[in-house]
Amino acid sequence: MLKQRIITALILLPVALCGFFLLTGAGFSLFIGLVVTLGAWEWARLAGFEAQPLRIVYAAIVAGLLFLLYLLPEMAPWVLGASILWWLLATWLVATYPRTGDLWSSVACKLLIGLLVLLPAWQGLVLIKQWPLGNWLIMAVMVLVWGADVGAYFSGKAFGKRRLAPEVSPGKSREGLYGGLLASLLITAVVAVQREWSAAELIQGLFGATLVVLVSVVGDLTESMFKRRAGIKDSSQLLPGHGGVLDRIDSLTAAIPVFAVVLWAANWGVL
Repeated sequence: MLKQRIITALILLPVALCGFFLLTGAGFSLFIGLVVTLGAWEWARLAGFEAQPLRIVYAAIVAGLLFLLYLLPEMAPWVLGASILWWLLATWLVATYPRTGDLWSSVACKLLIGLLVLLPAWQGLVLIKQWPLGNWLIMAVMVLVWGADVGAYFSGKAFGKRRLAPEVSPGKSREGLYGGLLASLLITAVVAVQREWSAAELIQGLFGATLVVLVSVVGDLTESMFKRRAGIKDSSQLLPGHGGVLDRIDSLTAAIPVFAVVLWAANWGVL
């Protein structure tokens, strides 16, 4: 398993870095769209579609909607606004699972939720890419999420006692959450010192980082909730040793649109 993970990572890492940071315009949108479409194919299984034709149809619908959003950039505020509302609702659904599981148990509802998870993630990345320091901003949200993951892992291993969401993901602890959040705030503070932020900018940055990290945890837990409901461990086996695409981007699907909105609110770009 470890060998598979290493080989897969060595193959995917340069592809991902080139796609994220070397491509621009339509090429970047297409690259991210391919990742999101693969995620849609996996989400269809979480929604209850086992037959491949149905999963492919759902993925094709998502791809078509992405193309429509590319043609209609003025839809970005609506897409990101819908995402913010969804992740607020998702926070409540995760906190109350399994008591509220029947509210979203229908296939139609789960397919709709898939759109709210996947489309805004694409929209957020495409939007951020167009802003000043776009590549650095994309790296920033990834580092925040990955830093929080690493911090959560080690603090959870060392101090984890109280379960964060035992009915959704028994392995996650509150201590892990605190450690992950602390790691991300330290990263933000280091960036603030290097870029000579003012006190007001530092406060804004720490507040924004906190929001992004907390919603990234909700994104992770949301996919875990859907997998638990579907009775599966991994979203797919597309990435040997790593599971599926959704297993790798679940936190980012929540973090990216919120990060985009935070940047917009801080006047980094205009929606």
